[in-house]
Amino acid sequence: MAYVATRGGEKAIDQAERLFRADLGTIDAGRVEAIRQSMPYLVDRVMGEASLYSEELAALALAQTGGELSEAVLVLRAWRTTQPRIAVARPVRQGELLTQRRISAAFKDIPGGQILGPTLDYSHRVLATDVLEGTPFVPPPVDAAERAAPQRQPSLADWQRAQGLVAPVDEAKVAPQDIPDLTREPLLFPASRAHRLQSLARAETGGVLALGYAAMRGYGNAHPTVNELRLAEAEVVVTHPRGTQFSAGRVRVSQAEVTSKEKGGYLELGYAATFGWNEVKVIAAATLDLNSDEAPVGSAMHEEFYLYHTESVEASGFCIHFKLPHYVTFQSVLDAMRDAKAKEPVATAPAEELQTEPAE
Repeated sequence: MAYVATRGGEKAIDQAERLFRADLGTIDAGRVEAIRQSMPYLVDRVMGEASLYSEELAALALAQTGGELSEAVLVLRAWRTTQPRIAVARPVRQGELLTQRRISAAFKDIPGGQILGPTLDYSHRVLATDVLEGTPFVPPPVDAAERAAPQRQPSLADWQRAQGLVAPVDEAKVAPQDIPDLTREPLLFPASRAHRLQSLARAETGGVLALGYAAMRGYGNAHPTVNELRLAEAEVVVTHPRGTQFSAGRVRVSQAEVTSKEKGGYLELGYAATFGWNEVKVIAAATLDLNSDEAPVGSAMHEEFYLYHTESVEASGFCIHFKLPHYVTFQSVLDAMRDAKAKEPVATAPAEELQTEPAE
């Protein structure tokens, strides 16, 4: 692939950007706040794919790019690279999460109970067209009794380990600073599990869904069952330079465990987690994780395939670069076509047969 550098046209390029900005109109703090409040799940998706948790900056990126997700993620990732790394947070344990939603499709009853939390899973998808006619949609209040479930819920996988269903955890401790950081290190193959899960955490949601769905339909070697799905808030606990630990705030997180495979007498778990609440992504990503180890090289379930092709900034960047000038490379194709045509033998029409009249 040849990349062609071009010069000139600065005024046209400047005006093209101005046209784009003019369509969006004035962007102010009020618009950014409106996006943050009215589209929390979209903001969550941008934060997850950008590897940066900031609702305000994610909303700003959406406002600045007109809601074009790949551009919003690119802008936010670029901003993140300019910021210093201040500290490494303490690892988050499942039992410490402030859980808002927690369900399992593998068991009817689980320790702590099923918590439906905020979801449209059991609702009719009906468009509220009355809003367009001037009737505001006012959500009905939530019964106080429905908020009574304890926020901290035990890990279902830990309960399964106690039952002998899931393999014991390797007790070898890894210091947080020794965990590889995909935002600072290149992704190499074969990828470590940490790199795989980090890449899936910030992968493009649509791409993860497409490949995860392919695995679910039979192109993978394991059909998933949701072992546990959580939407929660996690405390970001960091260590002060003086040695004391404190909470720097909370972040919304999603996590999913899926299973269906047996290995060595235990259930094998596929896992995924990401910033923000994005159930579809973590279920599909956990399915890819579950299918990855035994996937043949070259298949869509192999880690090199799905990790490369769900990297949103690289994928969208490569796709849209085809809009840039490729005059030289395309001209070479035309030259080859013309040369081939010039060397073709000239087709001649068949000679007409002489018609002779019979002698009288």
